[in-house]
Amino acid sequence: MTIKFGTSGWRAVIADEFTFANLTLVLEAIACYLKQQHLSEKGIIIGHDTRFGGEEFARYAARLLASEDIKVFLCERDVPTPVISYEIRRRQAGGGINFTASHNPPEYQGLKFSTSDGAPALPEVTQQFEQTFAKLYAEEKANPRKRTYPEFQTLVAQGKIELIDPNPPYLQRLREIVDTKVIAESGIKVIYDAMYGTARGYTDKFLKDLGVNVETLHDYRDVYFGGRPPEPSERNIPELIARVKELGAKGEFVIGIANDGDADRYAVVDSTGTYLQANQLLAILFHYALKHKPWKGCVVRTLATTHLIDAIANKEGIKLYDVPVGFKYIGEIMMREDMIVGGEESNGLSVYQHVPEKDGILACLLFVEITARTRQPLSDYLKMLYATYGHFVTVRENLRLSDEQKITLLERLQSQPPMSIAGKNVVKIDKRDGVKMICEDESWLLVRFSGTEPVVRFYAEAHSEERTQEIIRFAKSLI
Repeated sequence: MTIKFGTSGWRAVIADEFTFANLTLVLEAIACYLKQQHLSEKGIIIGHDTRFGGEEFARYAARLLASEDIKVFLCERDVPTPVISYEIRRRQAGGGINFTASHNPPEYQGLKFSTSDGAPALPEVTQQFEQTFAKLYAEEKANPRKRTYPEFQTLVAQGKIELIDPNPPYLQRLREIVDTKVIAESGIKVIYDAMYGTARGYTDKFLKDLGVNVETLHDYRDVYFGGRPPEPSERNIPELIARVKELGAKGEFVIGIANDGDADRYAVVDSTGTYLQANQLLAILFHYALKHKPWKGCVVRTLATTHLIDAIANKEGIKLYDVPVGFKYIGEIMMREDMIVGGEESNGLSVYQHVPEKDGILACLLFVEITARTRQPLSDYLKMLYATYGHFVTVRENLRLSDEQKITLLERLQSQPPMSIAGKNVVKIDKRDGVKMICEDESWLLVRFSGTEPVVRFYAEAHSEERTQEIIRFAKSLI
């Protein structure tokens, strides 16, 4: 038996691989790591999202780790991933555990570990968990042992588990980043889709506290997420899009925002009813920050993210880093040097001197700020960027392949990558994360396997829709 920590932790189907038996060994591996790093006394933040079993898994983890003499700070209610990250840094804790499978379907549960700097654990840490788990699993098979832990309330009474509410300090931190005056004085109306997730009482509360007229959708817990994956994609927020479009058509100054299940991701719909891609939004935020924020430093994007970021960085004289897919790699650079904005095409971003973790709550609020200041739809802002820096069309497609097909495809691309794509020569090949092929006309194709789902992903970008579709057709011909 093996488990695998992907780009955002260990995720598995509840009662299949995600069981209390397997969780016990994962938690013991984490306890071993915390002790080896002399972090036991600093303690660990534990939280969960709105998924089935979240509270039970979190309380079980608290009991187990407290029994290992590790101080536990347990969040009182379901909590967003970026809030745990901020709380780790605020308390200078030894790390954090969040029981979340983020945007995966409802039958999944997950465990995400953040290190003492509030960042997602890098592979050198999660590989230790995997190795320790394998060792403990083998020992358990050979010699099963019965484990008993003190009752939850006993550990609370002893001070080994402390219940915390991380909401107030986190929202106060956001007030230091977001221009509250611009939003409060704008008269903007916000439609907010909480997607049955953890950001209810965070994103909407921040805005309501400013006196903003906020209309909420799906702002209660539903472990089935309304029958949809809690991913803030265009197809999963039809009610939000319809409502914003309806109000926009009446001339109202309105914007729609949404968060996924654990609020590390976001979605934005402007007053025309246009759902903007994360690639487009990241470019808008980067440009806006250069013009209206005092943030200084570099910009960071993943290999799968639009090169519109590069075009802006080149013209404005900003240093750019491109990193493998996974926000942990962006966080790694954030901890090394100042960063204006860092983000990825899968709706995750963070900003200057904030947490080294995706923050969908902050993202939503910043796009409300941008709209409040410019008083124009974000799609108009995007047109201005295209006119200034060039037009970019980006597409991502997912294909489910058998393990044999995936191995064959990857081996072929690694050993013999194509030297031309739909009539254009390949001038650069990057094999750091899958295989990325950049052509002479600046178009590109990235083929990689998801770290969170059993699919192969094709990412393509070009300066026209026609060329992008040619690249996607070429990619599918590789199967």
